[in-house]
Amino acid sequence: MPMTVRDVMNRFVVAVEATASFSDVVTAMCRFHVGAVPVVDGDRRVIGMVSDDDLLLKDLDRRPADLIVEGPSRHRERRKASGHRAAQIMSSPAITVTEDTPLRQTACLMHRNGIKELPVVDGETGRITGLVKRSDLIRAFCRPPEDLRDDILEVASRYARHCAVRVEDGIVHLDGDVERRSQLRALMEEVWQADGVVDVDSSITYEIDDVGRAVPAGALRRTGPAEGGRDR
Repeated sequence: MPMTVRDVMNRFVVAVEATASFSDVVTAMCRFHVGAVPVVDGDRRVIGMVSDDDLLLKDLDRRPADLIVEGPSRHRERRKASGHRAAQIMSSPAITVTEDTPLRQTACLMHRNGIKELPVVDGETGRITGLVKRSDLIRAFCRPPEDLRDDILEVASRYARHCAVRVEDGIVHLDGDVERRSQLRALMEEVWQADGVVDVDSSITYEIDDVGRAVPAGALRRTGPAEGGRDR
């Protein structure tokens, strides 16, 4: 089963209310050594996030600027920089995940939006239940090799007639055979999706090429004779 946020999240959350002052936010972040804090309403629903980047914008409000050529992005930053309360400083709407969000999806959200921490909320109420950080996601690579091997064997059983699996330092070594090349492609895609996979070394062969030569650039390579081969 793919790992989810529930497996790595921290249920101890430092949050502030929308009315918290700039000083209150700074104090909370310094006291608990966090780089961001969720902003919540009276029902503990997340309405925004204040990060250390948001706080450092305060210096922007003290520097002269050419307001005539100030663009929308600069204007938003200056408005946040002049704020005195969390509601004025925060980035909103907040990007959130639930406890059931897969770690890979969570990692994509963080990378795409350039953020290091995400509030975890209840899917029905929207109330905050925890926090997940980038550093938490690394734990997906700390799985015992036997657990990873069991997952890969389960995947392989759906496609391969025979498949031997060996895991060393997160590298999955596969040896076996499938009937069709399309099965091999599907197998490899699922193996790569398994949590904890660092690399895949495949020696699996196929008998029938039902994919043909119309293979997109960067897709799995074929080696071996015309009537059989293997993909990596």
